[in-house]
Amino acid sequence: MELFVTKNSPYSKLVRGLIYELCIKDRVRVSLAKTRTINSSYYATNPSGRVPYLRRDDGLGMEDSDLICEYLCAIFDSNLWSYPDGNEGLELLRLHGLCRSYIDGLSVWLREIARAPAEQSSAVIAHELERSKRMSEVWEIEINNPLMQGELNRTQLTLFWALEIEKLLPCFNWRLGHPKLIKWHEEISTRPSLKMTNDEIL
Repeated sequence: MELFVTKNSPYSKLVRGLIYELCIKDRVRVSLAKTRTINSSYYATNPSGRVPYLRRDDGLGMEDSDLICEYLCAIFDSNLWSYPDGNEGLELLRLHGLCRSYIDGLSVWLREIARAPAEQSSAVIAHELERSKRMSEVWEIEINNPLMQGELNRTQLTLFWALEIEKLLPCFNWRLGHPKLIKWHEEISTRPSLKMTNDEIL
């Protein structure tokens, strides 16, 4: 299999981290894709131009980080991306929805500042800055949820990569006034799969 990524995409990092977590680095080749470029050769592989994109062993491709992670967990016999049964599953689904709102908004912000200065929208940047502040407040509370403190799951990994966007967005100051979130991030940051992803040179 081949996984197409860009270096700074948090969604790409999410899948790359899962690959390390599942110990399947030798089964998935990671390739850099050239996106947002006219006539990029990558568009022949994935016409939408989005990343991450997994080209499976059967030649079929799939995009969307959650779908790719679900697929990899399914074929490598892991329940890491599954939802538990009953109320616990519904609660994890609720948390995951909050987490996707967090990382999606931050990604919009990240893409906006990657544009040429003259093309950037100050309104979009201001909107996403304020959204990030509200969502950081939400996660300072939700981080106490047993599902965020217990066995590793999809939402914990997604939240980690959302918070890591601070390395690319200096104005994303989620740490200010959020000691519980800081403590959680410090603890999960020691996980080998996440450290290896951050240290990986593409």
